[in-house]
Amino acid sequence: MLGSILIFLLVLSILVIVHELGHFVVAKRNGILVEEFGFGLPPRIWGKKIGETLYSLNLLPFGGFVKLHGELTEDNIVEKDRAFLNKSKKVKIAVIVAGVIMNFLLAIVAFAVVYSFSGIPKDTNTVKVLDVATNSPAHIAKILVGDVVKKVDGEEVKSVSEFVNKIEAKKGKKVILELGDRKVTVTPRVEPPQGEGPLGVSISSTEIYFPPIWQRPFYGIYYGFKDAVFWGKNVLFGFGNIFKDLFRGIAPKDISGPVGVFAVTSEAAKSGILPLINLLGIISVNLAILNILPFPALDGGRLLFIFIEKIIGRKVVPKVEAVIHAVGMIILLVLILAITVHDIQKLISAGSISGFLDSMMK
Repeated sequence: MLGSILIFLLVLSILVIVHELGHFVVAKRNGILVEEFGFGLPPRIWGKKIGETLYSLNLLPFGGFVKLHGELTEDNIVEKDRAFLNKSKKVKIAVIVAGVIMNFLLAIVAFAVVYSFSGIPKDTNTVKVLDVATNSPAHIAKILVGDVVKKVDGEEVKSVSEFVNKIEAKKGKKVILELGDRKVTVTPRVEPPQGEGPLGVSISSTEIYFPPIWQRPFYGIYYGFKDAVFWGKNVLFGFGNIFKDLFRGIAPKDISGPVGVFAVTSEAAKSGILPLINLLGIISVNLAILNILPFPALDGGRLLFIFIEKIIGRKVVPKVEAVIHAVGMIILLVLILAITVHDIQKLISAGSISGFLDSMMK
């Protein structure tokens, strides 16, 4: 348990530090005074000032922040030229978006590392059998692991989607599969057991290969970018469903907080360093999307006020914006607390981390 906690804190630290580092670097480069670089949310439990910036460790390890001079209000502004409020909209947007971009880049790097060590997927234009379920139609027809499906009822198949579509259309009817130099007759099930499919086979049209070492990072970045976009779309789709449920008056069921992240991280760590790095990438994409949502206290909420100022042609009163962000932060903290309490109850009921994860997947 101690090891799992340390791994969880390490993953969380990397995510937060990378995100806040984006704000920090862009702010510094644009001459903004950075007053504090904090890990976690206040109250502060430790701090050390290096140069003009205070680096702090705070009690609630669920986030982090960079405190910029003149960030929310005009009160206590000592150096007007270095105050965030006095910078151009272009600079403000760059500083705000930098954290999101850093999380997206972290995800790409994480996925690239995984691909560089575990191999690069390559499309073979063939459908290969990877596994056969016991007592399934495929097992009865003596389809073997390693068989390559050339044709279905005389029609050539070169991808998983083509094979699946043809088999789905033939459920309950006899099908002739051409497997290299032999043919088998099989009847896809109309109502197969959960997780097996009509034939009871696992198939793939890709294989893993290892290019020369110097090429792997480039391939890794390419596929890492595709993975980051893929997970980004999934996260946006997930948030869309959550908001739809809320508007319908339905409480979202698939939301989990720090406890859920801890559970998933613990299980990933058991599988090795590469699955853990892959999970880091997935969570980093989640964090990037979450932060860009137009909600007060989030990066997206700050962007929203800049766009409002652009539309109305004048500044929003800083104190009003500061109050709105403060209220937003309170709401977020209450939500985190409520989700955490709910997750702890589920964890206790499940009796174990694996049981808790099983309940999350249902």
